[in-house]
Amino acid sequence: MNRQYFGTDGVRGPYGGPLINESFAARLGYAAAAAVARPGRVLIGRDTRGSGAALEAAVARGLRAGGLEPVSLGVTPTPAVARAVRSAGAVLGVVITASHNPAADNGLKFFGPDGCKLTDEEERRIEQLLPAAVGAAPGALPELDAGGPYRAAAGAVLPAGALAGWRLVLDTANGATCATSPAVLRALGAEVIGLGDDPDGTNINAGVGSEHPASLAARVRATGARLGVAHDGDGDRCVVCDELGQVLEGDEVLTLLGTHALARGTLVNRTLVVTVQSNLGVDAALAAAGGRVVRTAVGDRYVSEALRREGATLGGESSGHVIFSEISPTGDGLVAALKVMEVMLATGQPLSQLRRVLRKFPQRTAALRVREKRPLDSLPGLVATIQALETELGATGRVLVRYSGTESKLRLLIEGPSESAVQDGLARLEAAARAELVVG
Repeated sequence: MNRQYFGTDGVRGPYGGPLINESFAARLGYAAAAAVARPGRVLIGRDTRGSGAALEAAVARGLRAGGLEPVSLGVTPTPAVARAVRSAGAVLGVVITASHNPAADNGLKFFGPDGCKLTDEEERRIEQLLPAAVGAAPGALPELDAGGPYRAAAGAVLPAGALAGWRLVLDTANGATCATSPAVLRALGAEVIGLGDDPDGTNINAGVGSEHPASLAARVRATGARLGVAHDGDGDRCVVCDELGQVLEGDEVLTLLGTHALARGTLVNRTLVVTVQSNLGVDAALAAAGGRVVRTAVGDRYVSEALRREGATLGGESSGHVIFSEISPTGDGLVAALKVMEVMLATGQPLSQLRRVLRKFPQRTAALRVREKRPLDSLPGLVATIQALETELGATGRVLVRYSGTESKLRLLIEGPSESAVQDGLARLEAAARAELVVG
């Protein structure tokens, strides 16, 4: 059974709409409590959106009505919430955020007692237990500081004073990391030039953050900084740019981290976990260095699940989610940035040099808005085109066709040995999709 409300990263939508509102948040909290079915504390964090406090109160009302003890962490990055759930022995964690979406949106995502995001089956179970309504469950929420312990743990990634003499540009997206990432980097000795560090409840991700790195890159060039770092609104994502102001793709970051760990014998099981979105060049670079790549569906929780299954500790998405599971149970933008700096410190090389470890295969993508997400196996023409392209490309490329988990879109991706091959292949995929789906 497919999930009705949960997408690839929790429940998300416009605040005040049919899904993200106080009534539904309370129902979701009650259903989550029913699914847990044992007493205990639930830690609730949120980003800086103006709607966050009201949704926090609502989900807490549902959790309390369901027999759990909600505790407020206030404005706290997602990785800090995940860490606190695990270290405090809570039965559940909730983050109220819409990640990189604009301030008008909000959402809720849940973490289990291990600090990892819930599985598909656990989310289905919550949906099955949704009540029609939740009554009043008054009472002020107790509070807990998760930011202090998180800053201490993240700061321990590098030796004391490791960044002395470094000038960095840091864009915190007017989001949840405004009080954590700058403090950690400055405590390590860095000179931090801030962007997106004045949240007002309405400006989260507004022209800043991981989705809008142009200002970050320009400031790096203007100030002569050694690198730039940008987070998304809830801090589980990291985008970096080199000293030339050139933004690195997520695959470049994952490849330089993976190959560096391989060279030092620290890549556990010699395995890097990525999603199906990552370029085949990642596989080639890891193989050349003596490692291997394992691929998952899109979503950092699937990366986390694969890390546990494979006994590996490093993985991530090309979008900027990077998981070091021995440090954090979920994507952590600050830890990812610190680990990139660790490679720079160890090698003495600038990012503009380190990024060259990845040689991308030519790639083309398209996203077609569709009226209905018909099962792909019910589209014989599209299936036949995919199979023909896969046969033609063999080991020199790949084809990926999937529906978006958050939008009414069919996403097409093809990689191959040359630009002409992928351009032709994408045109054939688009034609086949348009012939069998109502597009537009």
